[in-house]
Amino acid sequence: MEKLIISATQTTPEIHLSVEEDIFRISGISRPEDVRAIYYPVTGWIKELADQIINKIITKYSKENPLTFQVDLTYFNSSSAKFLFDIFIELKRLILADVPVEVLWFYENDDPDLKEAGNDIASMTDMQFIYIPKVPE
Repeated sequence: MEKLIISATQTTPEIHLSVEEDIFRISGISRPEDVRAIYYPVTGWIKELADQIINKIITKYSKENPLTFQVDLTYFNSSSAKFLFDIFIELKRLILADVPVEVLWFYENDDPDLKEAGNDIASMTDMQFIYIPKVPE
């Protein structure tokens, strides 16, 4: 599968999705003017990834090597939240097919709202997230 890399801007996150590098990460700020332009390619890529793993075209993920998806956003708007939900619904398909998925949700210690947003998405998708507080620099 070709990797998908989208550079960050002042209103859009960096998105790095690569099976070859074993990197699945969304980071930065997500408040794009046109949320569909940013996230349609991402949700399509994740759906294709899930299809290929479920159909055993990609076989590298196991209990010893779970698919690890990282969310390290400092802010995201409600439109972005809807697309994050869509991404996790696709990843949930993998869990239902007995493919281990870890979601690492990074948050600032002084931003309980961001952690709570992760809790909300985890609850809505019936997934377990691992919450990782960021260490101040």
